[in-house]
Amino acid sequence: MRTLVISDLHLGSRRPVDILRRPEPLDELCARLADIDRLVLLGDIIEMRHGPAWEAMAATRPVMEAFGAALPAGSEIVLTAGNHDFPLVAQWLDQRRLDPSTDPLGTESFAEPQASAIGAQLAGWLGEDRHDIRIAYPGFRVREDIWATHGHYLDRLITVPTFERIAAGGMARVVGQLPEGDGEAEAEDFEAALAPMYAWLEEIANGRAAGGRWTTGAATAKAWTLLSGDGRAPLRGRALAAMLPLGIAGINLAGLGPVNRRLDSDELRRAGLAAMAGVVSRLGVDARWVIFGHTHCAGPLPWMDRSEWALPGGGSLLNTGCWTDEPRINSTDVRSPYRPGRGVLVDGDADPEPLMLVGDVGRRPAHSF
Repeated sequence: MRTLVISDLHLGSRRPVDILRRPEPLDELCARLADIDRLVLLGDIIEMRHGPAWEAMAATRPVMEAFGAALPAGSEIVLTAGNHDFPLVAQWLDQRRLDPSTDPLGTESFAEPQASAIGAQLAGWLGEDRHDIRIAYPGFRVREDIWATHGHYLDRLITVPTFERIAAGGMARVVGQLPEGDGEAEAEDFEAALAPMYAWLEEIANGRAAGGRWTTGAATAKAWTLLSGDGRAPLRGRALAAMLPLGIAGINLAGLGPVNRRLDSDELRRAGLAAMAGVVSRLGVDARWVIFGHTHCAGPLPWMDRSEWALPGGGSLLNTGCWTDEPRINSTDVRSPYRPGRGVLVDGDADPEPLMLVGDVGRRPAHSF
């Protein structure tokens, strides 16, 4: 079986960074799907934080219809949720909580697409009459030795002061800290601090007036621009960068961390990998490879230190990369891990293979950023 895993499409972004709404990369990816037996959409398929859900779904529909038409009849499609499209599983998870006999989520639980309104719409567009479509959460066993998950659980452990890390730290003061031992945490321990935050952000998105420019999806990139300290940032940004260590000290003293005062591309990559390794360890995942997305940082690429991607038990992390062309981050250089259009191919018993799936990411719309 040939399985393709892609993540972080962010379809419906208010700013036109989602490249699969451009004809060139969509056509090229669909050509690749012609010999794929199983497609795993590993979360953040839809950008549901930039505005009303109907807007994001309207933008998502033609891409899903193209995927469904491109895949061979009888293909398997696995949908999982990330932090930006959590409504895909929220309704189903709420129903599970109402049933006292329900087993814990574990690292892989399944639902029919009709378990949520979002899932039902996606399945209809993908072609549920032609394909076997299901929801898997919080992860999916691609193979006995390969576990795939979006990666948003790492926000409870990462040492970079992102909005979600700080918010999760605040929620942890209410719901409690994560168990620290290997295999001692359940998926529900991660969900306890993250799901309430996602619900709040969803309400903000659906109540946001059209045309808002500061959206949660763009906040990380905008903050990176302001805090980069590269000499090109405006005075306001350089002043903010200078004050950042003081703010981080306060965050740690308040018990919302721990977070690190260092902010650069290497630290972002290393911190994300260390946090993901922590998730794997605390959940007790037994896998030779763990595929995830979320950070948008593909790898390991040839120039990277592979030891950073190693898991304590001898396995390895693999990141799918993303499908967003973010001009505030280096996303045009083919060597950049943030260059969009990547995925991971699992072909039978072979080692999973990170791939650049599209050569043409399309043209950025003029005056749109």
